[in-house]
Amino acid sequence: MVGESTYDIWLAPLELESFDHDDVVLSAPPATQSWVVKRFGRIVESCAKAVLGADTRVSFAGAHRRTGHSADSLVAIHHHHPTEIPTDELNPRYSFDQFIIGDGNRLAHAASLAVAELPGQAYNPLFLHGPPGLGKTHLLQAIGNYVHAFSGGATVRYATVEAFTNHFIAALTSRSLENFKHAYRDVDVLLIDDVQFLASKAKTEEEFFHTFNALYETGKQLVLTCDRLPGQLLTVQERLRERFESGLVVDIGAPDFATRVAILRKRAALDRIQLADETVPELVAERVTDNVRALEGALIRIVAYHSLTRSPIDVSLATAVLDGMYPTQARAVPSIGDIQLAVATYYELSVSELVSPGRAARIAWPRQVAIALSRELTGASLPLLGQAFGGRNHATVLHACKRVSNRVLTDRQAETDVDELRSIIRSGHRDRTP
Repeated sequence: MVGESTYDIWLAPLELESFDHDDVVLSAPPATQSWVVKRFGRIVESCAKAVLGADTRVSFAGAHRRTGHSADSLVAIHHHHPTEIPTDELNPRYSFDQFIIGDGNRLAHAASLAVAELPGQAYNPLFLHGPPGLGKTHLLQAIGNYVHAFSGGATVRYATVEAFTNHFIAALTSRSLENFKHAYRDVDVLLIDDVQFLASKAKTEEEFFHTFNALYETGKQLVLTCDRLPGQLLTVQERLRERFESGLVVDIGAPDFATRVAILRKRAALDRIQLADETVPELVAERVTDNVRALEGALIRIVAYHSLTRSPIDVSLATAVLDGMYPTQARAVPSIGDIQLAVATYYELSVSELVSPGRAARIAWPRQVAIALSRELTGASLPLLGQAFGGRNHATVLHACKRVSNRVLTDRQAETDVDELRSIIRSGHRDRTP
């Protein structure tokens, strides 16, 4: 019924005050209660009816009182106070400490931390882009939480584009535009999530453009997230795209195997999940490669099965759950030999040349690419990779992985070659999968 980001911002903070037969009383943070009731009151009640029965009634209690108000009555109360712009709360779990750093997000993390430490001075605006589920919202809110904690009273506003649009429309309807401008422009740091949804919203784009300029010209920090590069927002006004490109634009890539394992171990520790077998995170990381959200979702499903069946969280349970979500036939992993052959062919070398001691540039770079892709696509250990590539030590293997990771950030041709090889290896291996 609502998107994940909308749920996290508005509905996750709701708490159950009381439950008596058919009467459910909820509480919401005082700053957002009227907005939640107006925007989501009927949705919440509809969901409650679907679960608890058609006679269920949902009401909302004030922060300091037990007397409930029905959703309809609180909607009416909201209309008497149309100028209130809710403050979108930051999720305290989204912190820099809880963010797992890997090759795909290292630059994004460093830039976000620099912005949090020196708002308006480091990179302004900061534009984070990448596919869904890779940690953009985590970094965005981590900046807000850091500024709240360490910037001595600096003001922060976080909002999705959906919330910004809804607030703007409400301000127009209630003729309270000055209050809207005050809420979004009189802040030290403005964090806006999912700017791709500005597309085709002419009036909202206009207002966002002026909000952006007002903050930028006064040295206030702007941080934006998007699922694509600014130049690819073809339905967004060109002048806005130019503003987005005027600062630092940073890509967030998919986590590699080691990062995926670290994310799962961190999540298990945070949620105090008792693993009967410490290799379960590695098993999940091998199967689930899409994004962090899918990764954590797989772990949650395993824990749910554990709760229902009372089975220990071991390889047997994890395999049974994952087989239904990510069958091994669809997620088969290429071998190191497959990767060596693909890279050698691509660079017009023989496999024996690739793994030889030779240090000539025509061999050294392809070898490093093969090592890095083997690490990424197979998750093999450093000693195993070293053995497969002519008996090299783990430090040499690690150096190769880092060199490829750094070079693709600055060398467009190298980035293209590595991306193409990754695609060749994956597609070629799927073709051979029974």
